[in-house]
Amino acid sequence: MSHSDLRIDLHTHSTGSDGTDTPSELMRAAAAAGLDVIALTDHDSTGGWDQATAALPAGLTLVPGAELSCCWHTGDGRTISVHLLAYLFDPGSEAMLAEQRRLRAERRSRLHTMAGRMAADGLPVDPDALLGQLAPDVPAGRPHLARALVDAGVVRTVDEAFSRYLASGRSYYVPRADTPVESAIDMVADAGGVTVLAHPFAHDRGPTIDADVIATLAARGLTGVEVDHPNHDQRARARLRELAAELDLLPTGSSDYHGTNKQIALGAETTDPDVYSELLRLGRGSTAVRGEGGR
Repeated sequence: MSHSDLRIDLHTHSTGSDGTDTPSELMRAAAAAGLDVIALTDHDSTGGWDQATAALPAGLTLVPGAELSCCWHTGDGRTISVHLLAYLFDPGSEAMLAEQRRLRAERRSRLHTMAGRMAADGLPVDPDALLGQLAPDVPAGRPHLARALVDAGVVRTVDEAFSRYLASGRSYYVPRADTPVESAIDMVADAGGVTVLAHPFAHDRGPTIDADVIATLAARGLTGVEVDHPNHDQRARARLRELAAELDLLPTGSSDYHGTNKQIALGAETTDPDVYSELLRLGRGSTAVRGEGGR
């Protein structure tokens, strides 16, 4: 297989955060989907790295990563949620470990509050039981509560749970105290990693940052921007590709796979092999790992 034929998906989730495949299952699914490279980017956690590495099928390469929960504070007092993909950083970085612990605690407190409000209103959700099902190092997220609502028969799908109850602006939504994105970029760089803005123009997810903010983050040291993403329409992709060229950012593409929590297939969006090679060149905190043997 030539370099140009590589199929590369740089944004996926396992049961290490809010996906439904274990890290081992995710690696096997990636190989079955014909991927050559997969990044594991669980929310605010590196807990799945070892299991994924141990389960690598022959010929599949794992890029270690995480999706960091961040925010941008606007000049008019608003706060916009921003997700930052971090790759190839040192998982032993004390600053990153401390922030991941803080974010996981924040997530658990937030989920308990949301579930408690639902229970108080008579919905069949037990906050303590919900969190008791999650390992302490698993970042609790709204998809876990959404799945509980599906299992209880309150809604039919995770998407319906979000649209009726859990999305920003809905009655049970609780905001998080996330990491300022500028600080996260600095922290990842200090740990030898590279950073890519995840789905920055996914307007259906809520308020988004604009081109001026992306330029500010590029000047701060941002490495790339996720252009090809299932929540980006063609207009958003075209604008982001222009911005990447103007700001010297690497344009990536990824599925944002969550298993059965989202109806998106592995490899639905992919990254250009030359972009991937440049990410590998820039990352120095950890290394991509290839399963032994050939495909």
